[in-house]
Amino acid sequence: METKENSAGYIKMDFSLQEPAERVQKVNEIIANTPSEKLTPYYIEKLTDYIIFAMDKKERLQNNVLTSNHMKTVNDREFSFEGLVERLENGEDGIYSMIANDKNIIFSHKIEITEEDIETIPGMRELVDAIKLIEEKKKTARGHRAYLLQKQLIEMRKDQYVLKSAYRAPIRMMNIKKTFTSLNLAETVTLDASGLPHSTGYINFYNPTHISLLLCNYSKIKEECWDKFESDLRWMMEDLDTLIDKTFKDKYPLYYDLIIYKIDGKSNAEIQTRLSIDHGVCHSVEYISALWRNKIPKMIAETATKEWLIWHYTNEERGQWKRCSRCGQIKLANNMFFSKNNTSKDGWYSICKECRNAKNKKILPKERS
Repeated sequence: METKENSAGYIKMDFSLQEPAERVQKVNEIIANTPSEKLTPYYIEKLTDYIIFAMDKKERLQNNVLTSNHMKTVNDREFSFEGLVERLENGEDGIYSMIANDKNIIFSHKIEITEEDIETIPGMRELVDAIKLIEEKKKTARGHRAYLLQKQLIEMRKDQYVLKSAYRAPIRMMNIKKTFTSLNLAETVTLDASGLPHSTGYINFYNPTHISLLLCNYSKIKEECWDKFESDLRWMMEDLDTLIDKTFKDKYPLYYDLIIYKIDGKSNAEIQTRLSIDHGVCHSVEYISALWRNKIPKMIAETATKEWLIWHYTNEERGQWKRCSRCGQIKLANNMFFSKNNTSKDGWYSICKECRNAKNKKILPKERS
């Protein structure tokens, strides 16, 4: 689209030019070929925006800056109660009590604006009608005006939830331990198509997100159910303690101590200092948080999965076993213990996964001397 001037004197910019330098050159040409009386402050502002938008776009591409569309997602997520809670943890980091660790599952508010809200909450109808009006205007808006209308829409949509919360406060269940202690946690475990255990229970040890939930509420759950011998949750927490010991106590003492510090309510900054003193390792607080919320639950779930597979193929079904050529241990010929190798006679590598991992990468949590 060529730059031209219509009969009303409106200057059209060539938006096919993407580079800021190209647009600067085009603006210079427009100014040089336009009578001074037509270069009003309005036109100068439009010419400036024409250059600035190209610079902003290039900067976003180079530096991965959040776009307005992405910011809409971020604003929705941050504004929701679940989005705020998901970022927090125990101790001074807050009250982490969600099963899900994946931020990408939170794209919209869990509380919706219903027709009843529109009819009964004072001012809600007017706000909804105003949002629809702005949405219609945005369809035909271009450039800076479209950007401003989008920002206005974001704020107005958030105002809906502020208005609803002020008029009809939502009911939140903040104390999950009371609910868990009364749950029936009986389960049936079967093998899925991939040969891994699948549980029908509400909570199981094969799911890292379930492990994370139990760990982040460990002290409260223990306190609530320690004397309730009829509670399924009490015995589940006993089994969790056993799994933690098996997974970390001997092989990964750093992780084991981190779990204890977390359960004791220490902050990540305090844990950072303790790990530096006790293990000579200085991890960032962000890495400590990632260990607590992601890696540690995954390692516990992996131990639980291996334990069940060994029990199943020992007591319920005849399994295939083989000896690792490196460590000499006899292990189950399963994807949890050996990697597949189509060129070998039995379909598995001769070296177990644990030995292969120890060879291929340095394990950070070192054995205590």
